[in-house]
Amino acid sequence: MITSLAGGRVLAEKTGATPPRVVALHGWGRDGTDFQTIVSGLDAVSLHLPGFGPAPAPDEVWGTEEYAELVAEAIAAYAPVVIVGHSFGGRVAVRLAARRPELVRGLLLTGAPLVRLAAPAAPPLSYRIARWANGAGLLSDERMDALRNRRGSADYRAAQGVMRGVLVKTVGENYDDDLAAVTCPVRMVWGENDTAAPTDAGRVAAQRCDASFRVVSGTEHLLTGDLELAVREELLTFLDELDRTA
Repeated sequence: MITSLAGGRVLAEKTGATPPRVVALHGWGRDGTDFQTIVSGLDAVSLHLPGFGPAPAPDEVWGTEEYAELVAEAIAAYAPVVIVGHSFGGRVAVRLAARRPELVRGLLLTGAPLVRLAAPAAPPLSYRIARWANGAGLLSDERMDALRNRRGSADYRAAQGVMRGVLVKTVGENYDDDLAAVTCPVRMVWGENDTAAPTDAGRVAAQRCDASFRVVSGTEHLLTGDLELAVREELLTFLDELDRTA
Protein backbone atom coordinates (compact mmCIF):
# COMPACT_ATOMS: atom_id res chain seq x y z
CA MET A 1 0.00 0.00 0.00
CA ILE A 2 1.39 3.38 -0.98
CA THR A 3 1.43 6.13 1.63
CA SER A 4 2.81 9.65 1.97
CA LEU A 5 5.12 11.10 4.60
CA ALA A 6 6.57 14.51 5.43
CA GLY A 7 3.36 16.32 4.54
CA GLY A 8 3.11 14.55 1.20
CA ARG A 9 6.71 15.27 0.15
CA VAL A 10 7.74 11.59 0.37
CA LEU A 11 5.99 8.56 -1.10
CA ALA A 12 6.48 5.09 0.37
CA GLU A 13 5.27 1.50 0.26
CA LYS A 14 3.73 0.67 3.65
CA THR A 15 3.47 -2.73 5.31
CA GLY A 16 2.06 -3.55 8.73
CA ALA A 17 1.05 -0.97 11.28
CA THR A 18 2.07 2.56 12.19
CA PRO A 19 4.56 3.52 13.55
CA PRO A 20 7.06 1.66 11.39
CA ARG A 21 10.04 -0.05 13.01
CA VAL A 22 11.92 -0.32 9.72
CA VAL A 23 12.58 2.21 6.96
CA ALA A 24 14.04 0.90 3.68
CA LEU A 25 15.99 2.98 1.15
CA HIS A 26 16.46 1.58 -2.35
CA GLY A 27 19.29 1.68 -4.84
CA TRP A 28 19.89 3.83 -7.90
CA GLY A 29 17.34 3.25 -10.65
CA ARG A 30 15.17 1.18 -8.30
CA ASP A 31 12.22 2.05 -6.02
CA GLY A 32 10.57 1.11 -2.75
CA THR A 33 8.96 -2.02 -4.16
CA ASP A 34 12.37 -3.73 -4.03
CA PHE A 35 11.82 -4.54 -0.35
CA GLN A 36 8.47 -6.37 -0.51
CA THR A 37 9.97 -9.72 0.49
CA ILE A 38 12.50 -8.28 2.93
CA VAL A 39 9.97 -6.37 5.07
CA SER A 40 6.99 -8.70 4.60
CA GLY A 41 5.05 -9.02 7.86
CA LEU A 42 6.93 -6.15 9.51
CA ASP A 43 5.80 -2.65 10.42
CA ALA A 44 7.80 -0.85 7.74
CA VAL A 45 7.90 1.83 5.08
CA SER A 46 9.98 1.49 1.93
CA LEU A 47 10.57 4.95 0.54
CA HIS A 48 10.46 6.00 -3.10
CA LEU A 49 13.37 8.42 -3.10
CA PRO A 50 12.87 11.55 -5.23
CA GLY A 51 13.53 10.86 -8.89
CA PHE A 52 12.70 7.15 -8.71
CA GLY A 53 9.51 5.14 -9.16
CA PRO A 54 6.46 7.38 -8.67
CA ALA A 55 8.41 10.10 -6.83
CA PRO A 56 9.17 13.26 -8.83
CA ALA A 57 12.79 14.34 -9.18
CA PRO A 58 14.13 17.19 -7.04
CA ASP A 59 14.07 20.65 -8.57
CA GLU A 60 17.86 20.94 -8.42
CA VAL A 61 20.88 18.65 -8.22
CA TRP A 62 20.97 16.91 -4.86
CA GLY A 63 23.67 14.91 -3.15
CA THR A 64 23.09 12.28 -0.48
CA GLU A 65 23.10 15.00 2.17
CA GLU A 66 19.90 16.51 0.75
CA TYR A 67 18.34 13.07 0.38
CA ALA A 68 19.23 12.30 4.00
CA GLU A 69 17.63 15.56 5.16
CA LEU A 70 14.39 14.64 3.41
CA VAL A 71 14.43 11.12 4.87
CA ALA A 72 15.00 12.64 8.32
CA GLU A 73 11.92 14.80 7.86
CA ALA A 74 9.91 11.78 6.72
CA ILE A 75 10.80 9.55 9.69
CA ALA A 76 11.19 12.05 12.53
CA ALA A 77 7.74 11.26 13.96
CA TYR A 78 8.57 7.53 14.19
CA ALA A 79 12.21 7.56 15.19
CA PRO A 80 14.37 5.88 16.17
CA VAL A 81 14.03 3.24 13.46
CA VAL A 82 16.15 0.59 11.81
CA ILE A 83 17.27 1.68 8.35
CA VAL A 84 17.83 -0.86 5.59
CA GLY A 85 19.85 0.67 2.75
CA HIS A 86 20.74 -0.89 -0.59
CA SER A 87 23.37 0.66 -2.87
CA PHE A 88 22.52 4.39 -3.28
CA GLY A 89 20.07 4.04 -0.40
CA GLY A 90 22.94 2.77 1.75
CA ARG A 91 24.88 5.92 1.03
CA VAL A 92 21.90 8.02 2.13
CA ALA A 93 21.49 5.84 5.23
CA VAL A 94 25.10 6.39 6.33
CA ARG A 95 24.74 10.15 5.90
CA LEU A 96 21.57 10.05 7.98
CA ALA A 97 23.01 7.88 10.76
CA ALA A 98 26.14 10.02 11.05
CA ARG A 99 24.38 13.37 11.09
CA ARG A 100 21.06 12.58 12.79
CA PRO A 101 21.98 9.73 15.17
CA GLU A 102 18.87 10.25 17.29
CA LEU A 103 16.74 9.02 14.40
CA VAL A 104 18.56 5.75 13.72
CA ARG A 105 18.40 2.72 15.97
CA GLY A 106 20.46 0.52 13.68
CA LEU A 107 21.74 0.22 10.10
CA LEU A 108 21.56 -2.79 7.79
CA LEU A 109 23.48 -2.11 4.57
CA THR A 110 23.89 -4.12 1.39
CA GLY A 111 25.79 -3.31 -1.80
CA ALA A 112 26.49 0.29 -0.76
CA PRO A 113 29.52 1.88 -2.51
CA LEU A 114 31.05 3.67 0.47
CA VAL A 115 34.81 3.21 0.04
CA ARG A 116 37.16 3.50 -2.94
CA LEU A 117 40.18 1.20 -2.74
CA ALA A 118 41.90 2.91 -5.68
CA ALA A 119 41.71 6.34 -7.23
CA PRO A 120 39.58 6.49 -10.39
CA ALA A 121 41.54 6.41 -13.62
CA ALA A 122 42.06 9.77 -15.31
CA PRO A 123 40.07 10.23 -18.52
CA PRO A 124 42.07 9.92 -21.75
CA LEU A 125 43.77 13.00 -23.15
CA SER A 126 41.34 13.21 -26.08
CA TYR A 127 38.39 13.47 -23.68
CA ARG A 128 40.12 16.11 -21.56
CA ILE A 129 40.83 18.16 -24.69
CA ALA A 130 37.18 17.83 -25.72
CA ARG A 131 36.07 18.98 -22.29
CA TRP A 132 38.37 22.01 -22.53
CA ALA A 133 37.10 22.77 -26.03
CA ASN A 134 33.50 22.60 -24.85
CA GLY A 135 34.25 24.99 -21.99
CA ALA A 136 35.91 27.37 -24.45
CA GLY A 137 32.92 27.26 -26.80
CA LEU A 138 34.82 25.39 -29.51
CA LEU A 139 32.84 22.16 -29.17
CA SER A 140 29.05 22.07 -29.05
CA ASP A 141 27.16 20.88 -25.99
CA GLU A 142 25.47 18.25 -28.15
CA ARG A 143 28.81 16.80 -29.21
CA MET A 144 30.08 16.90 -25.62
CA ASP A 145 26.96 15.10 -24.41
CA ALA A 146 27.54 12.40 -27.04
CA LEU A 147 31.10 11.93 -25.76
CA ARG A 148 29.89 11.75 -22.16
CA ASN A 149 27.30 9.14 -23.11
CA ARG A 150 29.94 7.07 -24.86
CA ARG A 151 32.14 7.07 -21.74
CA GLY A 152 29.38 6.96 -19.15
CA SER A 153 28.00 3.99 -17.25
CA ALA A 154 24.62 2.43 -18.00
CA ASP A 155 23.19 4.41 -15.07
CA TYR A 156 24.59 7.63 -16.52
CA ARG A 157 23.15 6.96 -19.96
CA ALA A 158 19.75 6.11 -18.47
CA ALA A 159 19.57 9.18 -16.22
CA GLN A 160 17.62 12.14 -17.56
CA GLY A 161 17.56 15.82 -16.67
CA VAL A 162 18.49 16.75 -13.13
CA MET A 163 18.98 13.09 -12.19
CA ARG A 164 22.11 12.91 -14.33
CA GLY A 165 23.58 15.68 -12.21
CA VAL A 166 22.50 13.87 -9.04
CA LEU A 167 24.30 10.75 -10.21
CA VAL A 168 27.52 12.60 -11.02
CA LYS A 169 27.45 14.42 -7.68
CA THR A 170 26.79 11.35 -5.53
CA VAL A 171 29.36 9.17 -7.30
CA GLY A 172 31.99 11.75 -6.43
CA GLU A 173 31.12 11.97 -2.74
CA ASN A 174 33.30 10.74 0.13
CA TYR A 175 31.90 8.87 3.14
CA ASP A 176 35.01 8.38 5.29
CA ASP A 177 34.05 10.91 7.97
CA ASP A 178 30.44 9.71 8.07
CA LEU A 179 31.43 6.06 8.50
CA ALA A 180 33.66 7.04 11.42
CA ALA A 181 30.85 9.10 12.96
CA VAL A 182 28.20 6.35 12.95
CA THR A 183 27.45 5.27 16.54
CA CYS A 184 24.50 2.91 16.11
CA PRO A 185 24.90 -0.85 15.55
CA VAL A 186 25.62 -1.68 11.91
CA ARG A 187 25.31 -4.91 9.95
CA MET A 188 26.34 -5.49 6.37
CA VAL A 189 25.25 -8.25 3.98
CA TRP A 190 27.07 -8.39 0.64
CA GLY A 191 26.84 -10.25 -2.64
CA GLU A 192 30.00 -12.25 -3.25
CA ASN A 193 30.15 -11.17 -6.90
CA ASP A 194 28.95 -7.58 -6.51
CA THR A 195 30.77 -5.44 -9.09
CA ALA A 196 28.96 -2.17 -8.29
CA ALA A 197 30.16 -2.30 -4.68
CA PRO A 198 33.00 -4.86 -4.51
CA THR A 199 33.20 -7.09 -1.47
CA ASP A 200 36.74 -5.98 -0.57
CA ALA A 201 35.59 -2.37 -0.38
CA GLY A 202 32.56 -3.44 1.66
CA ARG A 203 34.85 -5.11 4.21
CA VAL A 204 36.86 -1.91 4.59
CA ALA A 205 33.66 0.10 5.12
CA ALA A 206 32.57 -2.43 7.75
CA GLN A 207 35.83 -2.01 9.63
CA ARG A 208 35.46 1.76 9.64
CA CYS A 209 32.07 1.65 11.36
CA ASP A 210 32.62 -1.51 13.43
CA ALA A 211 29.98 -3.48 11.51
CA SER A 212 29.50 -7.20 11.13
CA PHE A 213 30.05 -8.34 7.55
CA ARG A 214 28.36 -11.30 5.88
CA VAL A 215 29.06 -12.45 2.33
CA VAL A 216 26.39 -14.39 0.44
CA SER A 217 27.98 -16.90 -1.91
CA GLY A 218 27.13 -16.74 -5.61
CA THR A 219 25.10 -13.52 -5.42
CA GLU A 220 25.61 -10.15 -7.06
CA HIS A 221 24.35 -6.59 -6.51
CA LEU A 222 20.59 -6.62 -6.86
CA LEU A 223 18.21 -7.72 -4.09
CA THR A 224 17.14 -11.01 -5.61
CA GLY A 225 17.40 -14.71 -4.79
CA ASP A 226 19.69 -15.74 -1.95
CA LEU A 227 20.86 -12.19 -1.29
CA GLU A 228 17.31 -10.97 -0.76
CA LEU A 229 16.61 -13.86 1.62
CA ALA A 230 19.86 -13.28 3.51
CA VAL A 231 19.05 -9.59 4.00
CA ARG A 232 15.62 -10.50 5.36
CA GLU A 233 17.09 -13.10 7.71
CA GLU A 234 19.69 -10.60 8.93
CA LEU A 235 17.01 -7.95 9.47
CA LEU A 236 14.82 -10.25 11.57
CA THR A 237 17.79 -11.30 13.70
CA PHE A 238 18.93 -7.69 14.05
CA LEU A 239 15.49 -6.51 15.20
CA ASP A 240 15.30 -9.32 17.74
CA GLU A 241 18.72 -8.48 19.17
CA LEU A 242 17.94 -4.78 19.37
CA ASP A 243 14.69 -5.53 21.20
CA ARG A 244 16.49 -7.75 23.71
CA THR A 245 19.09 -5.08 24.48
CA ALA A 246 16.64 -2.18 24.65
